Amino acid sequence: MNDKEIMENLLMTTKGVCDLYLHGSIESSTPAVHQAFHSALNEALCMQSDIYAQMSGRGWYAAQQEQPQRIQQVRQKYAAQG
Repeated sequence: MNDKEIMENLLMTTKGVCDLYLHGSIESSTPAVHQAFHSALNEALCMQSDIYAQMSGRGWYAAQQEQPQRIQQVRQKYAAQG
């Protein structure tokens, strides 16, 4: 396994952890449990951001620019529904 694959696995795992912590926070039954999940979520989001930055800096996670007309189409679609 090379470094890129390791980083991809870390990123996917961290995203999954964020999802779990988000749901734990939403579904928590007490303020203390909510705060624990919320804090863990914030830490995991920071970790995910750091991993993404490292991957992006190495050219391993290239974000694609969307065409302006496609963005406008999506805006119009949701504006019409609202």
